[in-house]
Amino acid sequence: ALSGDVTTAARLQESCFTMWNKYGIEPEQFDYITMDAPSDPKWQRYFLNPEIMESAYYLYRYTKDPRYVQMGKVFFEGLKRYCRTEAGYAELKSVVTKEKVDRMESYFLAETLKYLYLLFAPPKALDFSNTIFNTEAHPIRRTW
Repeated sequence: ALSGDVTTAARLQESCFTMWNKYGIEPEQFDYITMDAPSDPKWQRYFLNPEIMESAYYLYRYTKDPRYVQMGKVFFEGLKRYCRTEAGYAELKSVVTKEKVDRMESYFLAETLKYLYLLFAPPKALDFSNTIFNTEAHPIRRTW
């Protein structure tokens, strides 16, 4: 969407949403021919990555299509259902078995949850037209 090709961005997001819905959470890799996560367990992991939430946020702010907010709700419900622990959230060793790994990288709080928050927040919570994000999702006011 940032490059101006919103149609392609929307199609890619729909593709990722299909992958998410297959397991209720997204595997590190997905075979679109078989419509399954690879049999190699190292590619069945979920690292609490922010990209699918980030894309939903940008697409919603660009298009105002409520479909992306609905996607965000599905993402958040999956996180709560499969990754929530007593002390926070945990990565998954496998999206197939939903076995947790005792690890939560800082980017989960800094990016994943921030993009979900911004997706659900009213537009006035952050001036989208005058803000850019660095690679860790820290908002920077655009002055140029």
